[in-house]
Amino acid sequence: MSAVLETPVTRATVFDTDPFSDLRPRILSIGLATPPYSYTQAEMIDALGITDPKIRSIFLNSAIERRNLVLPPVGPAGGLKIESQGDLLDKHKRAALEFGAQALRRCLDQIGLEPADLGHLCCVTSTGFLTPGLSAHLIKEVGIGRHCSRSDIVGMGCNAGLNALGVVSGWAQAHPGQVAVVLCIENCSAAYAYDATMRTAVVNSLFGDGAAAVAIGAREAGADDIGPMDAPVEGPRILKFASCLVPEAIDAMRYDWDRGLDRFSFYLDPQIPYVVGAHAELVVDRLLADTGLYRSDIKHWLVHSGGKKVIDAVMVNLGLSRYDLRHTSGVLRDHGNVSSGSFLFSYQRLAQENAGQPGDYGVMMTMGPGSTLETALLRW
Repeated sequence: MSAVLETPVTRATVFDTDPFSDLRPRILSIGLATPPYSYTQAEMIDALGITDPKIRSIFLNSAIERRNLVLPPVGPAGGLKIESQGDLLDKHKRAALEFGAQALRRCLDQIGLEPADLGHLCCVTSTGFLTPGLSAHLIKEVGIGRHCSRSDIVGMGCNAGLNALGVVSGWAQAHPGQVAVVLCIENCSAAYAYDATMRTAVVNSLFGDGAAAVAIGAREAGADDIGPMDAPVEGPRILKFASCLVPEAIDAMRYDWDRGLDRFSFYLDPQIPYVVGAHAELVVDRLLADTGLYRSDIKHWLVHSGGKKVIDAVMVNLGLSRYDLRHTSGVLRDHGNVSSGSFLFSYQRLAQENAGQPGDYGVMMTMGPGSTLETALLRW
């Protein structure tokens, strides 16, 4: 991998003087949900009947302690029942609607809203495919108004939560006073395969199930209240987004058809941490270009819990400390990689600390298939 040159950062623009800053969307609230059953890595080794020492070490050295999963029952021959692709799709829909609805309600409850108050719903998933998408099913199940606009982002992978946040932030700016929700629903146990290969072992040691909902809204300062967004808003403004696609690594992370297993399965290239690390500086410096900010000005880092080596690569290449990435590492430890919603799990931990103070800047970062890195700049 050739060296990546850092884009110069200038101090030409300061967001405080941006005449449109009052209309920049804000994060209003966050809601999380996970399946009720949580398993240690040792319990997963036993459930999967793993005896190979190399594969056992992948599980036990993953920096993951527990994961929430929707596992199948034990089969007649012992071990987990092998689910067909049809069974997995059924499980994806059933579990996604259950804990997706929980996360959505918790998110709206925090700002005193009902599902009927929602103006836009964007559902994100990469662990199953439905037509109509999850947004339509949730509108029916949860009591969201039939005139709520909606979008579904399917198949973009672990980076997709930030892709959705960018799209929905634009919707919020165009609809001042209205509330939109990005809902990441990843039922990764509906995308598992069971065999003795190292490819499968890496995936099965890493991913967990979970849903994360984040409410977004924009309102002009001093304007009359419009729509349901009538309470004081104290969440951070979303200032800017930046992306970096690595076309030469397009096959490094993928979810495709495994002809041997007759089902879809994940593939993660061992070089992924190095691809991410090599491009982390490039995308962050692009994010900060023309803002008047340096990396040292960023107080809060909310990074996708992609795995121990990925977290280490980001930390080293951006010159961050373990404390900077404490929430990212904590989410990996307690939930594993919950795909597109991982960075929102980290955001909730930061919010619970009440660590974001007025004037603080933060960076969100996700990475996924493409290979792609996505970033967003926040200000409290």
